[in-house]
Amino acid sequence: MSTMAERATATQTYQVYIKATPEAIWDALTNAERTVEYGYRGQVDYDLRPGGAYIAYATEEMLSRGAPDAVIEGEILEVDAPRRLVQTWDARFDEATGAEASTRLSFEIEDSHPGVTKLTLTHALDGAPILAEFVSGAMPNTGGGWPFVLSDLKTLLETRRPLGG
Repeated sequence: MSTMAERATATQTYQVYIKATPEAIWDALTNAERTVEYGYRGQVDYDLRPGGAYIAYATEEMLSRGAPDAVIEGEILEVDAPRRLVQTWDARFDEATGAEASTRLSFEIEDSHPGVTKLTLTHALDGAPILAEFVSGAMPNTGGGWPFVLSDLKTLLETRRPLGG
């Protein structure tokens, strides 16, 4: 039987069905003006081309807790807008996550049935056990990880209001 930490370090995959177009989902994932509306509400900067940079910036709340300005950095590996985005994802939340291995994050966006799109997020977390626990939502007092972010994204796109609003 595996421990929770061992399960958390494996690749994590999440799927959510959203009543929105692939283009609306893509925009919400990659547009800095949209990323501040859901999840951890941090602004992102994407250079959407292979080899381009990805930066996620800390919110004021994160900064007040000692986070650096850029909490996640990465490199774009594949782009097929609005269907597929693959990137590296290097968390810099603190010294411990900053010392872990680079991870790989992918978004697959596909039509499901009329008016509904399936979003699949796959996060390969080998060599990053602390980050794996964080993004799974298992780490206390860290906001809920990918399950929360995807739930908030779905709610925002379907109701025009985030979970908290």
